[in-house]
Amino acid sequence: MPFMKGPAPVRRTLKYLEAGNIIFRDSIRIMAVNYNIKKPCSEGTRKFVYWQIPQIQHQNPHVQIVLFKNITPTPFISFYFMKPDHQSYDRAIYDCYNKEKDEIEQHVRKVFGKSDVTLQRESLARMEKANPANFGNRCDRNCICEVPTQVSCTGFKLLPQFMRGKYKWLKKEELAEVRAKVPDEKAFEEYWQRPY
Repeated sequence: MPFMKGPAPVRRTLKYLEAGNIIFRDSIRIMAVNYNIKKPCSEGTRKFVYWQIPQIQHQNPHVQIVLFKNITPTPFISFYFMKPDHQSYDRAIYDCYNKEKDEIEQHVRKVFGKSDVTLQRESLARMEKANPANFGNRCDRNCICEVPTQVSCTGFKLLPQFMRGKYKWLKKEELAEVRAKVPDEKAFEEYWQRPY
């Protein structure tokens, strides 16, 4: 496979990219990382960029990520969020001087990421919306009868008598009389011809 070449090819696998646990809030639009390649005070930031940025890019496609190398003497990460008026941005800066990769990851996740409760709530809402088999008040369909080829609601359109439970189990003698007057096939044809 050609994508398995180069340094640390595991960073480009889908399993690794989906394992990222930093999912930013909806208000965050830009993440800018400033670090030095050769200075020891930027070692944790350099490792964070090397290992975590691909996951962050995969999990947050709406966030623009900018990397600045060897421009500033100390490493830091800037976050730009959209204000509620959707006209301007606010800026938050996180100082990464002499911080380890894991420490940076935990801080960024805790301060700028969505909480576990929010993520769980969003995943449940996505599952409810995504499943076409669900029906009810908070779903796309209120009733199963709205699905094509399903039997209509009996409140609007009565079933033929041979399909009703009371004739099958309780009034078997009357069902024979009904079937003598109208055969099942004819009753079923009439049912589908009636408007909803």
